[in-house]
Amino acid sequence: MVSDWPQVSAAVGDVIRQGSQLVLNARDDWVSAMHDAALGSVRMAAVAEDPVLAEGTRRTNLANIMHWAAANVSRPGERVSVNMTPEIVNATRDLVRRGLDESALDSFRTAQSVAWQLWMEICFGLTDDTKVLHELLSVTSRSISTFIDDTVEAMTKSMAAERADLARGTHAQRRTTVALLLEGAPIPRARAEAQLGYRLSGRHTAVVLWSDGPDPAAELEAAAADLGRVTDRFGLSVIASASSWWLWLPTDSSSIPDRLDAHPTIGMAMGRTGNDVEGFRTSHFQALTVQRVLSRMTSGRRIARFDDVRLVSLLDTDRPAVDEFVTDVLGDLHQAPRELQATLRTWIGLQCNTVRTAQETYTHRNTIVRRLARAESLLPRPLTENLVDVAVCLEVLEWRGK
Repeated sequence: MVSDWPQVSAAVGDVIRQGSQLVLNARDDWVSAMHDAALGSVRMAAVAEDPVLAEGTRRTNLANIMHWAAANVSRPGERVSVNMTPEIVNATRDLVRRGLDESALDSFRTAQSVAWQLWMEICFGLTDDTKVLHELLSVTSRSISTFIDDTVEAMTKSMAAERADLARGTHAQRRTTVALLLEGAPIPRARAEAQLGYRLSGRHTAVVLWSDGPDPAAELEAAAADLGRVTDRFGLSVIASASSWWLWLPTDSSSIPDRLDAHPTIGMAMGRTGNDVEGFRTSHFQALTVQRVLSRMTSGRRIARFDDVRLVSLLDTDRPAVDEFVTDVLGDLHQAPRELQATLRTWIGLQCNTVRTAQETYTHRNTIVRRLARAESLLPRPLTENLVDVAVCLEVLEWRGK
């Protein structure tokens, strides 16, 4: 009951306010520790492996922490209301649309334990008065745990409402049918096609769209419609989450554009074109691989095909080992200007043809020659002895960015 909430002394209120200000300006290592805890448990594996769900969880946890801190700056020690913003409601919808249950809210409990450790560190740094500390830790422990309990309860209700909405619509049927097909379940083709309104024979190119814009639902719908118009093929669409759609277009991947200039907030991942039910599945899993690669990289690239990132996706499973490999192979070229790396990468890709490299990059041949010479001088081994390894490392850097 709110009436049972403890009264906070002026001295404790001042420390809570000071500590909350520090939380609002949280250090990067604090935020990273909370994110790692939230997504690190075995029960959160399904969320951690999905880029959209993982990012939604990070945003939600950080938003809740900032909300609690802001409330305690203005009203130190008072009970903090639930922060069910549209973004957090979308996060709960994403979980339900991925077929996950309330166990996915475990992230809030694990993040709470880390947040509490960090909060105690802040408190002990602000006062050494044992009387103040005793009251401070008692009040804020109850405040944090109550806020998380209230938040989880509100999100659980939101998930239940979303689940009920889906059960009443045709989306649930499409999503269930697609899940069965992707799992390889023995669902009759005729029944699957009738439920999806989509032919499973012939060619399929799977596409994953996602958005981090202010109105993802409208942006995704518009982008999907534009893809259909460009390719002249209106295929199958499934709302995978509040901020991502899965598409299958009955066309070759070559007809799908590499740019979506009208939709700058949209990311797009494309699988290879496949045939029949097996191609339907394979192309989709390839598109998901592309999405995961783009979400992990820092290059800023938002659109890619499976063939673009296939090598990088295989190499990036052991990131520390790949980092060591890149550093050893490239030496000083690793930290060189991007134009040197890009020129050498293009030159190797064009079969070491300087004239074609100049034409491809719209750069004078002499400039290309100088860049290549400078790039090779930075390598620890002659390029002729290590061409393949250098090409692989440059490909990794191209997708990771600086």
